[in-house]
Amino acid sequence: MAYEFWIGARYAGLARSKRRVGRGDRFVSFIAASSMAGIALGVAALIVVLSVMNGFQTQVRDRMLSVLPHIELYVPRTDPEQVLMQWQAIADMAKENPEVTGAAPFVAAQAMIVRGEALSGVQLRGIDPLRESDVSDVGGQMIAGDISALKAGSYSIVLGNQLATTLGVNAGDTVMVLAPQGSISPAGFTPRMRQFTVTGLFSSGYYEYDATLAFINYEDAAKVFRDSGTSGVRLRISDMQRAPLVARSLSKALPPFVHAQDWTLNNRTWFAAVQTEKRMMFLILALIVAVAAFNLLSSLVMAVKDKRSDIAILRTLGASPREIAKIFLVQGSLIGIVGTLLGLGFGTLVAYNIDVIVPFIERMLGVQFLPQQIYFISELPSNPQINDILVVALTSLVLSLLATLYPSWRASSLQPAEVLRHD
Repeated sequence: MAYEFWIGARYAGLARSKRRVGRGDRFVSFIAASSMAGIALGVAALIVVLSVMNGFQTQVRDRMLSVLPHIELYVPRTDPEQVLMQWQAIADMAKENPEVTGAAPFVAAQAMIVRGEALSGVQLRGIDPLRESDVSDVGGQMIAGDISALKAGSYSIVLGNQLATTLGVNAGDTVMVLAPQGSISPAGFTPRMRQFTVTGLFSSGYYEYDATLAFINYEDAAKVFRDSGTSGVRLRISDMQRAPLVARSLSKALPPFVHAQDWTLNNRTWFAAVQTEKRMMFLILALIVAVAAFNLLSSLVMAVKDKRSDIAILRTLGASPREIAKIFLVQGSLIGIVGTLLGLGFGTLVAYNIDVIVPFIERMLGVQFLPQQIYFISELPSNPQINDILVVALTSLVLSLLATLYPSWRASSLQPAEVLRHD
């Protein structure tokens, strides 16, 4: 083993000397240990927080896609009844792509729902109840009634549970649906209205959809929104992460009047906000590692000052400035590497077991961090991703290495004659 590595490891507190350890060596080992602990805590905090943010994003995304399709094929500004007559042909062309696993027709429109004095704007989705299970999980999210009750001509409607609470309705009640278009008569503009019967309620666990989404039969929707709705085919694919690629492939294979739009575009604002928040959180928490790196720098500067005599003796024995610099490069690098590894181990352990750790802390303190009636989830989600862990580790190692450069240069530039003269 090169003597530079052995001395650097001893200064870092990772190797022992046969002689009795002096007060100066104990002090150097202490500040090295404190720097190591700071790096480890910073790395662990970054991994845990990023894993929790990934968990929230994944859980919300899955709840959104339990209601929304992976890809929508629509024909804009066209009579929905005409589009629905040929939806099967469009679906058959789309199913030629091996990644498409399900297809169902839809009509989408915005409307107002009125119940007494309560009024709320909603997104209405006309669906085929027999085929809806091929593209979404709404049927399994029903808390009252059944999705199969949406029969053509019955003018039945299924509401989100939060929307039903806002309107004060339950299954069996009637509501009035107002379309944005209407007719003009001598008496003025008359909106198109239709009475619907509430036959079911659903709960996706995502507040925005539970409070603003409603489902009716697609044939009823085509009649009510014949000049204001958007119609087409909803698709589900085998791997939702490949939805943008599949959508582009379908755009090339389908007729030019058919537009393909994947779920990432439908929720672009939300996902962009989440990614921005994640980046900012990474930068903020990376400051913890940066502070630990500055602590490492200061500890190495103090170690150089404390070991001036040892450096001068090594120089008089023939050590070159480069070899002196290597000693403190080894010391700082070992502190950074060991601290990063400890942080990776601790942070990964917490991230993968947060579903056990958080309930234990809640029981011990007698509090609940995530009340289900507010957040719609009762457990703190965690989804550690290897890419995030690697980025955190690389950031910590780079900052640690940069922190060793100045102290190493300063140690190598010491003149042994001046040091021994003053000591």
